[in-house]
Amino acid sequence: MAGLKLIKRRIASVKATQQVTRVMKMVAAARLRRAQESMMNARPYSLTLRDAIRDLAAHVDASSHPLLEVRDVDHVGIIVVTGDRGLAGSFNVNVLKRAQQLMNENAQHQIHLVTVGKKGSEFFARRGADISHRMQGFFNSLNFSHAIELGEAVTAQYINSTMDRVYVVYNEFKSVIQQRVVVEQLLPIEPDSSVHNAGAEIIFEPSEIEVLKAILPKHVNVQLWRVLLESFASEMAARMTAMENATKNAGELIDSLTLNYNKARQSAITGEILEIVAGAEGLK
Repeated sequence: MAGLKLIKRRIASVKATQQVTRVMKMVAAARLRRAQESMMNARPYSLTLRDAIRDLAAHVDASSHPLLEVRDVDHVGIIVVTGDRGLAGSFNVNVLKRAQQLMNENAQHQIHLVTVGKKGSEFFARRGADISHRMQGFFNSLNFSHAIELGEAVTAQYINSTMDRVYVVYNEFKSVIQQRVVVEQLLPIEPDSSVHNAGAEIIFEPSEIEVLKAILPKHVNVQLWRVLLESFASEMAARMTAMENATKNAGELIDSLTLNYNKARQSAITGEILEIVAGAEGLK
């Protein structure tokens, strides 16, 4: 009977866990819909702006603006975008692995980390890495002001030569079941003369330099805003998928435990019947 009680308690425990994972899946699905909508609205604008800035940068002197200036690389900044919580499959692990790989590739330089998300901050803090700026605990109320804060912190360090090159590592949203880890160079902004060359010549007023000075800081903020939205949507998709799998696995475990419980119960009943029969035979 003690074995039956143990199995019964375990079934109840797994059922409680299954209820939690089912609720977490529903919450992640609801947040994913909002996050995906925001991301899809921001992506065309930010990518078009990026192409336009790169095209414009190809027609001006790189020394005309600090964010275009290419310097000898001594200090490398790496922005690592993770989540604040786990239970999202390999979402955080994949980003952290790629960030470590990037750090190894730039081992000859001084590495300065900017961590976005509690998981990344804790991971690198335990390893004694140089974290120059931390942001965490804001994804549930994510808005453009967070991108501005991050952008200002990074551009200030780049302009002050604390960083000579800046990369961002994050999960790009591909679909609900697929997220791709991406490494992008954020600063200096790389010119791309191949973009838009086939189109009509653009006339800038007051001048190309003045336009760049006004728009480049905003461009960095917009790109980081897209990165944050991509990462948040990817996290919700990964968590929804992970919780769906956990709910399914819990159901399978409950079925298996129920079968074991029924077998043990039947065995106990059979044993009791045999004992009664044996006792009756002994009284004859």
